[in-house]
Amino acid sequence: MRRFSTSIVGGALGALVIATPPTPAQADWLGTEFLRGALEGYTSWDGFNAGAHFGSSSMTANFGNAASDEVAYILRNTTLETEIAPSNWTTLGSSTTNSVLYGGFIGYNWQWNQAVIGLDLGYSRFSSLATDASDSIERIVTTSDNVSHDVTITAQSSAKLVDYAALRGRFGYAFSQFLPYAIAGVAVGRFNYANSATVTDVWTPSGGSATTFGPITQSDAQDNAFAAGFVLGVGMDVALTPNLFLRGEWEYVGFGTIGGIRTDVNVARAGLGVRF
Repeated sequence: MRRFSTSIVGGALGALVIATPPTPAQADWLGTEFLRGALEGYTSWDGFNAGAHFGSSSMTANFGNAASDEVAYILRNTTLETEIAPSNWTTLGSSTTNSVLYGGFIGYNWQWNQAVIGLDLGYSRFSSLATDASDSIERIVTTSDNVSHDVTITAQSSAKLVDYAALRGRFGYAFSQFLPYAIAGVAVGRFNYANSATVTDVWTPSGGSATTFGPITQSDAQDNAFAAGFVLGVGMDVALTPNLFLRGEWEYVGFGTIGGIRTDVNVARAGLGVRF
């Protein structure tokens, strides 16, 4: 659809230029240099650019050991934690959620013939990209002191990605009014997270009676916690006029672990930008 619309606009403007000799100011507005460049298979992408984007996103959160620190704290200084380490048990699974996003970008391009290298800074904010998980695990283990432990761990965890900023390098190849490119860079995301764990241990000495330890609960939560990550992706800019272009992108962001939670995000978005 973009190619069809661009062809109509280009044909209409070309006919208008031929029929009515424009003044210098009008020639610049109508984009005669752009039209001439498109016919030659070459469009200039040099210089600063900025714009806004809108799209959708999907976040997967791996909560596996999110409550590990809480369990370790509850069982600190115990033979059970020293020898068996229940804090390392994988209590929770993964969860996926979706959200719309909006944001903007500003950048600069350098062009050599048809090769284009760009550097830009982008910002994306989500309407509500949040997910959670809860589960429990029970195991019976025996420590070196011949004590049998019937251990139950119940855990809950949640994560919300509020927004993120990305500094990206773009590597493209221009032809006609099109600029396809690859993306690589770094990102910083702002998260809200919460973890909670409850531990119950029914321990029975060899030949003795059972004693119950717990249930004891430990929690941890933080808002506006920052995690660094990396960015990979592909995209395409399509010039509509010498100074106006459409942008379409897919971007993958892998964030480092924060609060014991590891997240990655897939983003698909469209944007409108200006060159100046």
